[in-house]
Amino acid sequence: MLQPLDLVLSNARIVDPANPYATAQDIGIQDGRITAVEHSLGDKPRKETIDVAGKLTIPGMIDTHAHVYQHVTGRFGLPADAVGVHSGVTTLVDQGGPSCMTLGGYRHYVAEPSASRCLCYISCYLVGGLEGHLYPELYGPNGVNVDHTARVALENPDMVKGIKAHAEIGGASRWGLDVIRLGKEISREAKLPLYIHLGQLWPTAEGASVDPDEVVRELLPLMEAGDVLAHPFTRHPGGFVSSETGEVHPLVWEALDRGVHVDVGHGSHFSFDVARRVLETGFRPYTLGADLHGYNAKMPKAGADDDRASNPFFGVAPFSLTIAMTELLALGMNLEEVVATVTANAASLLGMADEIGSIRPGMAADISVLEELDGEFVLKDNGGGEMVTDTLLHPAFCVRAGERYDATSPFVPPVEALALEEPFGQR
Repeated sequence: MLQPLDLVLSNARIVDPANPYATAQDIGIQDGRITAVEHSLGDKPRKETIDVAGKLTIPGMIDTHAHVYQHVTGRFGLPADAVGVHSGVTTLVDQGGPSCMTLGGYRHYVAEPSASRCLCYISCYLVGGLEGHLYPELYGPNGVNVDHTARVALENPDMVKGIKAHAEIGGASRWGLDVIRLGKEISREAKLPLYIHLGQLWPTAEGASVDPDEVVRELLPLMEAGDVLAHPFTRHPGGFVSSETGEVHPLVWEALDRGVHVDVGHGSHFSFDVARRVLETGFRPYTLGADLHGYNAKMPKAGADDDRASNPFFGVAPFSLTIAMTELLALGMNLEEVVATVTANAASLLGMADEIGSIRPGMAADISVLEELDGEFVLKDNGGGEMVTDTLLHPAFCVRAGERYDATSPFVPPVEALALEEPFGQR
């Protein structure tokens, strides 16, 4: 007797840049894997059918810049499944939370109990992703152990997909790019990409003066093919756009030509004005990470004891991975380009394109189902900018390893809060 499928997603409008489909499809799932993608699975036996007609079905979304090492990284770490499956996201890459000393805790207390797939770019700093803006002295060259960090990365290939470091003005004012050079040593020993944060971060050392353009000019020649630059659209100094010329640094183009990738790393950095200027040059980011963390996930509470508004990580605009996708659409990227940043490109960056990032038989049954809503929606950046768009991507649910999870996270802004006026409708 034919074993029934566990789940069929029927009438799916699939957008899969790694494996494009022309029309609506039925997707069959069994034992946590995709077993069939056909125009119709007809009367094949199945335990459950979910009709996704009218929605957008894409490979399980991959957030390449998450902060989910809860409790260990101070107020940065958020509950993994709230950022992940309950936001319609199936895979999370914690950027620099775990270190060589704390990776075991990340595996045991975050990755193993979570429904979301939890990976990481391990911090090059021994202390990992603590609240460095409060304790910058912990993030100098003396806080890096090249051999230990590379060894732990090599011993945990299923979990560690890269190395995280920072090239921001606050660090440069204290140590120049010494820490970045050590991070590059770790990257080479571990044979993994180096992920670099650009833009203002920790406060500048007292009395120091740093040229943000010079930081970029010194950094980019150190980066190699496969390495990743984050925050191309940052509102902070020391990003892609030169404060001297108002143009994209010429060295950025050279880095892209030799295979350096760019991750949006939305967070509290995203500026509509900077994004427009950069995207108008024809530049397209490779991946899109939400960079959602405990300082920007919610509006600050009232009260004098809440210091988030004066914190360099603070952001005022509510967002999520799908809001960030919506913003890129509104700024002129097409749907397939945007979907690629959170699916095929992200899977390739992680070296996992044979497991996730596409909807085809044999792949993990990680699938995101989105509402593509028509109306007028107000988007806000963290510099006070606003724009109105007629399309909003909003998560409905996801399937992770064959199990359904509804998008009920408090970190997903309600549609009603974004609509300029009702009614809005599904495309």
